[in-house]
Amino acid sequence: MSKHPLVLALALSLATGSVLAADPPKEKPKVASMQDILDASPASDWRTLDPARTLYLQLPTGRVVIELAPDFAPEHVANIATLAKEGYWDGLFVIRSQDNYVAQWGDPEEDEAKKKKIGTAKPHLPAEFERDAKGVPFVKLPDSDGWAPEVGFSGGFPAARDPKAGKAWLTHCYGMVGAGRDVAADSSDGTSLYAVTGQSPRMLDRNITLVGRVVQGIELLSVLPRGTGPLGFYEKPEQYVPIVSTKLASQVPEAERTRLELLRTDSKTFETVVESRRNRRDEWYKRPAGHIDLCNVPLPVRTPK
Repeated sequence: MSKHPLVLALALSLATGSVLAADPPKEKPKVASMQDILDASPASDWRTLDPARTLYLQLPTGRVVIELAPDFAPEHVANIATLAKEGYWDGLFVIRSQDNYVAQWGDPEEDEAKKKKIGTAKPHLPAEFERDAKGVPFVKLPDSDGWAPEVGFSGGFPAARDPKAGKAWLTHCYGMVGAGRDVAADSSDGTSLYAVTGQSPRMLDRNITLVGRVVQGIELLSVLPRGTGPLGFYEKPEQYVPIVSTKLASQVPEAERTRLELLRTDSKTFETVVESRRNRRDEWYKRPAGHIDLCNVPLPVRTPK
């Protein structure tokens, strides 16, 4: 009989009727999906919308829910609140839908001679493109950005800051809402608003006042027919998309409000979500990126149970 160990082992197994089996393959550990992470999150990692700083843009197709950002644009948000309470946008229109850019709403005949009266709202507002970074909560992303020294999140909004200059500002990510202006930096009054429906036009950062972000219903704006005029403006009145009403949530009876919870961007769960998106480890991905762009970070929203 051969003294070779493999041959000897085979002979012994045949003689005893046993078969040498290979070790069973080790199961790969299950990778938690983003939904798994959210399902496991504690209730304290979520927050509810403040009705006094939540705007409902009601279109014929449904409700667009906008969270306002008074910490970054206090005068614009105050004016928008006044305009909403006094019904400024009721019966006006979405007047522009530019492909891969923005959808804009307001008065299609807006100019100094024809502008619809704005009631007790201020006719002119200062530019609120950036603010003092001191005292601003900021959760910094670990990755570099081409538009700012640091990017991250502040109070649930995508933001950027320059520590040397001591300035912080909101950023033009998908779903962010801004106030249109003319050439002069302080030419906005908050009556003409737009939502980003395209690929993050970050060149607009610190050039226009951002006033909040859409937390639900952005698809109602992003799927609108594209305008045929310059910059995506609708050329004919029949193309305008009517606005049923625009109200603060605090104006709406509690039973009729949209109940939402937003993941706190200063929570451990959000940190875990960001890392799970920076390095996708599920089976489909063959090469984790190890990087995430600010505007690709998801901002989870859910309906409370």
